[in-house]
Amino acid sequence: MVGWFEIPVTDMERAKAFYEVVLDITISVHQFGVFRMGWFPNDPEKSGATGSLVQHEMYKPSFTDGPLIYFSCTDVNIPLGRVEGAKGEIMQPKTQIGEGHGFMALIKDTEGNRIALHSQM
Repeated sequence: MVGWFEIPVTDMERAKAFYEVVLDITISVHQFGVFRMGWFPNDPEKSGATGSLVQHEMYKPSFTDGPLIYFSCTDVNIPLGRVEGAKGEIMQPKTQIGEGHGFMALIKDTEGNRIALHSQM
């Protein structure tokens, strides 16, 4: 069970713009001392964890290291169609995972992080 996630960024405004376009959401940015955080929206009526973009010298974006976060969506093709326009890269197109497990795609965000998209259709 995931309770919270943090995605490292080097440029908060660039990362915020990328995720807002691709996921069609609004991210609110907050300063906590030396930490700058961009909070993903939280809807208590929906299941799933929320999290934050985090800009701090200890947080290093990576395409190969660290956990892989999957964002759920209605159809992977919808946010996938917005990735390149938001200056990200499609690393793996929509791919069937296996019988009954839906579909996924792998993208690289503007900060160099690998992020996955998941849907049942």
